[in-house]
Amino acid sequence: MKQIQALSLFSGGLDSILATRLIMEQGIEVLAIQFVTPFFNYTILEDIEGHRQKMMEKYGIHVQVVDISKGYLQLLHNPAHGFGKNFNPCIDCKIMMFTRAKAMLNEYGASFLISGEVLGQRPMSQRRDTMNVVERDSGTRTILLRPLCAQLMQETEVEKQGLVDRSKLLKMTGRSRTPQLALAAQYGITDFPAPAGGCILADPILSRRIKSMYAADSKTPHAEITVIDIRSLLFGRQFMLPGGGWLILGRDEQENIRLTTLAQEEDAVLLMEDWPGPTAVVKKINKYQSNGTELERDLRYAAGLVVRYGRKQPERKNTGEVSCTLAGEKRLICVEALQDEVYAEWNVQ
Repeated sequence: MKQIQALSLFSGGLDSILATRLIMEQGIEVLAIQFVTPFFNYTILEDIEGHRQKMMEKYGIHVQVVDISKGYLQLLHNPAHGFGKNFNPCIDCKIMMFTRAKAMLNEYGASFLISGEVLGQRPMSQRRDTMNVVERDSGTRTILLRPLCAQLMQETEVEKQGLVDRSKLLKMTGRSRTPQLALAAQYGITDFPAPAGGCILADPILSRRIKSMYAADSKTPHAEITVIDIRSLLFGRQFMLPGGGWLILGRDEQENIRLTTLAQEEDAVLLMEDWPGPTAVVKKINKYQSNGTELERDLRYAAGLVVRYGRKQPERKNTGEVSCTLAGEKRLICVEALQDEVYAEWNVQ
């Protein structure tokens, strides 16, 4: 008899680990699909094979990493089911991932999907009504199994057909982690991520930065927002300059290096070459700043902030020389440090 196969929607958290192992315990071959976007799991792309080996060694789970960044950036324009407390489109996020996983079943010869969801664990996406919405809109109602709370849910076709033994599935509910910890101990799993959301879009500070980029008055057209744009929002001091320029200042040497690495042709890169201080990048200024006067003013403001956040100047030295590279051309801008009251309202929290 052909071995039954399933795809697991795998976040890397304890619930998805346990759901996957629970089905594997029934002799079913499971491939864990781990989706990545700039908002969660993105660093996995730096060493995919190393990550897969780590998951196998720690949990005995085969993992396939799938980057869905492009589609996810489009999703944020107008999620059908809205946002959570911050800028997190949790319901539409699940629908997107479940739909994508369903489309992968034939590719891997799998019969059904597994999710690590627990009924009532999360207020937005793991209520019974929203779980039903996700099933309906992703077209997975007959093939989606939630092993950790299956005995509290309606019996699925997967169970009715005898592909899995319902009596060996569980009835976890609520926010308590005690049942999960007990099952983890039973499997000998002691090293696993802390129970946190893990999604940047749920972070109260970082989500505001991302939301501002998707705002109606953003200089960046929604359709042109890129992964690099999002990654650039996640560190440094962020400012929106009066002319619309989006400025990022590195706070230490590591961030300066990251900014330089992420800078693109349409970005302006500013720094003091002869004095310690931050690297600054004005994003896409050469692409969206059509007014030459505003462009020049924003560049001077950016240079003033580089001087302001640089090491304190010697006495009687009021100006700094800031190197500005834009579109392959380099020039020096000599400016005074901006006073705090000038740029106080430009800060993007």
